[in-house]
Amino acid sequence: MGNCSSSSGFFSLPKRGSKLLKLNNGMVSVDDEGGTHEGIKTIPVQRACEFTTNSVLCVCIVTWNMNSKMSAEDVAKLVSSDRKFDLLVVGLQEAPKPDVSRVLQEALAGTHVLLGQKSMQSLRMLPFGSRSSEKYIREMKVDKHAVGGCGGIIGRKKGAVAMYINFSGIRMVFVSCHLAAHEHKVEKRNAEFQHISQSLFARYGAPTPYAQSADITVWLGDLNYRLQGISSTPARKMIEENRQSKLRGRDQLLQEAEKGQVFSGYCEGTLSFKPTYKYDVGGSVYDTSYKVRVPSWTDRILFKVGQSSGLDAVLSSYESLDCVRSSDHKPVKAHLCLKVRSDGDAD
Repeated sequence: MGNCSSSSGFFSLPKRGSKLLKLNNGMVSVDDEGGTHEGIKTIPVQRACEFTTNSVLCVCIVTWNMNSKMSAEDVAKLVSSDRKFDLLVVGLQEAPKPDVSRVLQEALAGTHVLLGQKSMQSLRMLPFGSRSSEKYIREMKVDKHAVGGCGGIIGRKKGAVAMYINFSGIRMVFVSCHLAAHEHKVEKRNAEFQHISQSLFARYGAPTPYAQSADITVWLGDLNYRLQGISSTPARKMIEENRQSKLRGRDQLLQEAEKGQVFSGYCEGTLSFKPTYKYDVGGSVYDTSYKVRVPSWTDRILFKVGQSSGLDAVLSSYESLDCVRSSDHKPVKAHLCLKVRSDGDAD
């Protein structure tokens, strides 16, 4: 376990309730302050996992809106040949009927196995673990929650599928979602996020809901937030000139989080890659239809380390996969490594 390090076997988390400090070196932890919103914390990406013996878990996370198109070649590209991760969590939106899990299992054969799956119409979540990982899984729960689309009768169903995994004492929640489309539906997206957050795992009736007691929570998916207040032509010009960083201030998700509407206290890597939507299918050219949509970072991966979890997190990559061209969205991929905080880390 801990493919970025030499550690193995079970480990011990620090006593819950210990106060942690915020760091500015790419490592993320939390403190026990509360009550005020923090927006989304943009954190730097470390190109290599720096953990050694303290590395306890490395997770690769992929989200992709497949646009109902099946390309076995592109699905295989979601998985790199350098598989330095214990867990791989793949969230798909608008997934086609053909069995995507079979293609992924074939691509991962020899190193990782499918641990389970959850689906709701075209939403799917597929977690994979290293071949020895099953013995570390103490508990796994799945859930789903639909929003919009008249319950899925009219149009594509939006909502989320989720999975709770207790992996050798680390309690993780992964939420793969697809929120309302169109630039002007900001408030609807906000409401859907809140509704999903409050509804997932409620049916299990635990004293402390799984989604609220997790050591780390990860949201991935087509969140559908767009660029606000800029037309397509100037936005594309900035992207062509590799100045897309100037567009972050117009990102609706970051704006709404700053207002305290969504994802308060979550972390996200720097949006250094090009906006992931909308492309002409089959290439890497932005929408040439009559709508000429404004490119946007609709596809995102965000995470939050739970209060008093005793964990630190390092984001060692956050990128889009431009080589995948069978959809009008580009997949987004993140690599997250966790470690147990030691006393010396607070210095």
